[in-house]
Amino acid sequence: MGEEGSDAENKAKTSPKLTLLPLIALIFYDVSGGPFGVEDSVRAGGGPLLSLLGFLIFPLIWSIPEALVTAELATSFPGNGGYVIWISSAFGPFWGFQEGFWKWFSGVMDNALYPVLFLDYLKHSFPIFNQSIARIPALLGITVSLTYLNYRGLHIVGFSAVSLAVFSLCPFVVMGLLSIPRIRPKQWLVVDFKKLDWRGYFNCMFWNLNYWDKASTLAGEVENPSKTFPKALFGAVILVVSSYLIPLLASTGALKSPSSQWSDGYFAEVGMLIGGVWLKWWIQAAAAMSNLGLFEAEMSGDAFQLLGMSEMGMLPSIFASRSKYGTPTFSILCSATGVIFLSWMSFQEILEFLNFLYAIGMLLEFAAFIKLRIKKPELHRPYKVPLQTFGAALLCLPPALLLVLVMCLASMRTFLVSGVVILLGFLLYPTLVHAKDRKWAKFDTEEPGLPSNTSREENSVFLHPHQQVADEASVSLLSDLPSTELGQESCEVLVEGVLKSE
Repeated sequence: MGEEGSDAENKAKTSPKLTLLPLIALIFYDVSGGPFGVEDSVRAGGGPLLSLLGFLIFPLIWSIPEALVTAELATSFPGNGGYVIWISSAFGPFWGFQEGFWKWFSGVMDNALYPVLFLDYLKHSFPIFNQSIARIPALLGITVSLTYLNYRGLHIVGFSAVSLAVFSLCPFVVMGLLSIPRIRPKQWLVVDFKKLDWRGYFNCMFWNLNYWDKASTLAGEVENPSKTFPKALFGAVILVVSSYLIPLLASTGALKSPSSQWSDGYFAEVGMLIGGVWLKWWIQAAAAMSNLGLFEAEMSGDAFQLLGMSEMGMLPSIFASRSKYGTPTFSILCSATGVIFLSWMSFQEILEFLNFLYAIGMLLEFAAFIKLRIKKPELHRPYKVPLQTFGAALLCLPPALLLVLVMCLASMRTFLVSGVVILLGFLLYPTLVHAKDRKWAKFDTEEPGLPSNTSREENSVFLHPHQQVADEASVSLLSDLPSTELGQESCEVLVEGVLKSE
């Protein structure tokens, strides 16, 4: 990238890294952002009981296993790209690229909703945002402003997320305290099985408790990732579950609202019934600000994922170019452009679609986790799930079954749309290989180095002194070989004898 690229890289190395508290906040916004959106679980569950049980049980069979797998793999591969590196190391570059494409595509679609939801909360108090003449400029202004915040540096995004999280959760702490004298525990046990909507219930639970792996795409920007990541994931699990259960326990225990009234935004009405108009306004403002935090966390993950894929040789090198603030300029612009073009879509239209694509990607991640335990027992794992391989496989079984269940509940439309996206990914990979062979674009061909915040003594998979055989992911994933030799088998042949220590 020449002298300019070298200067940007040097500045990136000295730019502030994510510490524990900002990382917890970013994971919180990757996964949750607060209780906004969990109202549908009460309606779809026919009452409070199944909603409360869901947010007690689902974290045990889904969130905790996913967080543990993420902690082990993110600290073993502490580079930008996250799950793309894991899949590539286990199954080769083709499947690594597919994983990256599915996750980026669904992430951009998901992110397009947050500016829309931000205005949807505000329009209750400012009806002008119902009109296109005000709504369209506001959507563009919000997207551009938040994109610029991402451009200015990940540490700024991290500390912004901390402030937004505090502001978004405070009204629910107040609501919980005000509701205590009015709580009747027997109201938590209400369930009307005639009103059960299993598809809506499982999709709501799944969407509100997934994306624990998203922060792994920022691993190369984390200070001391081998220690920071496990602590951050543990703290985020507690924060996310508490942010769901406390408002639900307070509101359903204090009020006898029928389940049919529980839809998106109903917590604002609950606030008015428990505390008054001032609490309703506070919750509306918190919901709006939470959507800003969700946007920031999602865009950071999407952009740094593209940067990581470029550093691995999967995408043209322009995706890895950094600004003077250490942020991937072109990757941010690419993600923001997708957000602008997709912001007309509604949450209801794409929830199932996002869950379906995410479920496929997670099944591949669990498979990679188990295969790497078998295939690379010598891999240096700074944090290791305290289970042997058989126990690790059992750990992945309940969440895998849940993923299959969510996919089976999807509509035919979701199957068709997801099939088109998957086919597009299958076609993109050989196209990029051809572009590399014909030199239509510049690709990085060198092995990805250590993340800028990781010393050689740190727990890096790429150049660890005790590692005998390098991983496939440490080789350029769109190498100079002819495209016919780019399968996993050829990658393994290339890797033999590479980076042998001492």
